[in-house]
Amino acid sequence: MESSAIEQRLHFGNMEYGCKHYRRRCMIRAPCCNEIYSCRHCHNETTSMQSHLYRHDLVRQDVKQVVCSVCDTEQPVAQVCTNCGVRMGEYFCDICKFFDDDTGKQQFHCDECGICRVGGQENFFHCDKCGSCYSVTLRGNHSCVENSMRHHCPICYEYLFDSMKDTSVMKCGHTMHLECYREMINRDKFCCPICSKSVIDMTREWKRIDEEIEATVMPEDYRFGYFVMTAMTQPKFTFTLLDKNVVTVVHIIPEQSLRLFFLNDQILVVLEKNVATVNLEHYLIPHQH
Repeated sequence: MESSAIEQRLHFGNMEYGCKHYRRRCMIRAPCCNEIYSCRHCHNETTSMQSHLYRHDLVRQDVKQVVCSVCDTEQPVAQVCTNCGVRMGEYFCDICKFFDDDTGKQQFHCDECGICRVGGQENFFHCDKCGSCYSVTLRGNHSCVENSMRHHCPICYEYLFDSMKDTSVMKCGHTMHLECYREMINRDKFCCPICSKSVIDMTREWKRIDEEIEATVMPEDYRFGYFVMTAMTQPKFTFTLLDKNVVTVVHIIPEQSLRLFFLNDQILVVLEKNVATVNLEHYLIPHQH
């Protein structure tokens, strides 16, 4: 009977206390500002609205004191209240000073990350190069980017490493929040905001675009190719420029400035108002004086 009563007392108030972030039966005293908050996220949200002189984040491992939400007793960090005997968190990590009654999250502590994660330890592995826990489906199946999770989300700028939101690892190895990734795709943005590589298989899209281009009639002014580089030059001697099949002949003298337009497979020579097109493999025949 006595053990049953103790067990009942341990579970008293389970899931009835806490904040929007966690269900727990205690609050924490922040060692940085000596104020009491429901959790570190509540602390960080409050201080983030203050002047930059007072803005700061709570370091979870530094918490030394908690306040029982059932009996309002302040005490050193522990899983069970020293006064009323309730378990202040069904899940408790003495390293992170973390309490949570919602064990359905399958919390676990990762020694390499140094913090607690959710989702079940058997479903994750720690990638040493990326510096974070990834789903086992990504083991040997992702591009490693050093400390890829120790950065801010490129969309919302929230720090990713200890974010409570789900994270997506893109094909290039960079990371962002899953909800930010989905919003980006819904807005027809298919490249990584960091390295500009495609985040999805674009093969069919490129094929569709190629087919549209092939089906589009090229305007008359652009049918001879497009310019990728131009050069202006003043001839130092008189010469004749002709193509390899001696179809086009252009006589050039030093008094004329000429512009060479380098095309995909041709050179376009512009002499005043006269235009001639020759193959890239051409012959220059100097005139002897």
